[in-house]
Amino acid sequence: MDDVLHIASLLVHCRPEALAALKDNLCLLPDLELHQESPAGKLVVVLEAEHESRILERLDQIQNLPGVLNAVLVYHELLDPEGEAR
Repeated sequence: MDDVLHIASLLVHCRPEALAALKDNLCLLPDLELHQESPAGKLVVVLEAEHESRILERLDQIQNLPGVLNAVLVYHELLDPEGEAR
């Protein structure tokens, strides 16, 4: 398969009292950025990976972190080596 970059955006919902610990845990995961958060326990997370399977693995990891109620994929894009969307 040719070189592409997968960009994915997730909405992660956790118990509000677990928000700080969840953010700490998410920061330990590679190729992940936190973009927005709500005191109600909602986070917007962006992932970058070379393979779609890595996005799915990371989503599964996030869903299993303590305090997470749900994590869903809301956006997925493929970029070619020149940075153009496919």
